[in-house]
Amino acid sequence: MPEVNLTDWNRFLEFHPNAHLLQMGEWGELKGGFGWKPVRFILDRETGAQILFRRLPLGLTLGYMPKPVFSNQWTVISDQFWKEVDFICKQNHAIFLKVEPDSWQESFLIPHSAFRISPHNIQPPRTITIDINNNEEQILARMKPKCRYNIRLAEKKGVTVRAWDDISAFHKMMTVTGGRDNFGVHSKEYYQRAYELFHPKGTCELLVAEYEGNPLASLMVFANGKRAWYVYGASNDQERNRMPTYLLQWEAIRWAKARGCEEYDLWGIPDENEETLEANFETRRDGLWGVYRFKRGFGGQLKRAAQAVDRVYNPLLYWAYTKYMMRNA
Repeated sequence: MPEVNLTDWNRFLEFHPNAHLLQMGEWGELKGGFGWKPVRFILDRETGAQILFRRLPLGLTLGYMPKPVFSNQWTVISDQFWKEVDFICKQNHAIFLKVEPDSWQESFLIPHSAFRISPHNIQPPRTITIDINNNEEQILARMKPKCRYNIRLAEKKGVTVRAWDDISAFHKMMTVTGGRDNFGVHSKEYYQRAYELFHPKGTCELLVAEYEGNPLASLMVFANGKRAWYVYGASNDQERNRMPTYLLQWEAIRWAKARGCEEYDLWGIPDENEETLEANFETRRDGLWGVYRFKRGFGGQLKRAAQAVDRVYNPLLYWAYTKYMMRNA
């Protein structure tokens, strides 16, 4: 099947209403403005993929297929599909293709020997998902007592949450948070573009927690079908004793539930088992450890995505790439 344009891809996704955020056409358009090239193709009504190509020196690329749209299990996806993938990747001079399946670790089987287990993922593999298919009281009841307390405390202390569109202020807050918690922050233009692409479709909301009109915390939440994802969040150093981030997250969950979502993905915690996480979350603050203490309170289920797999086209350059990634991990 030939490559398709954005309009045709979005028509295809109408038959897959629960496709992952990273396969939405708007996500490809977002990444297309910041160093990636989106290519979309459809094999049949049941199977298709949006592939992102990252430009490298000498006209080469890195191919990335995040959370592809398969109605069937990987093990029964046809060879024709992978032949089309190979053709597109070679057309784009890809050294290799990294695939992150839209599956949890325990339910994924590598389709065949043309893939190898990747030494690293692009997206954080471990997360916490919250079942929001129940009523609000049941969702609250599953939270840690301290988390419920902090949500109520924020309300009592005058924190309010509303929809927001001040991307400049959001970016400044992200910069503060990134500096405090030591993580990378996108440009203001990136967040602006994400908002412009997703918000008009009703698949994204920017929320802000305020006290007496002063912004304290903000987040950008995305939704598609039955799933929602907390992707970007920030807070400044003001009035932190009012626990604005807890009420903010609760209102994001309520927004997702009002859209008909049944699962809320908190998107990224340290890639450790539950025993290690629980033994260390009170003492560690590096990497994603700082957010784990916060996210664990919302009473979700610890999950790990299936490990990424790589389909290699240039073994020598792939070897050099993996050595570089291991050295800089």
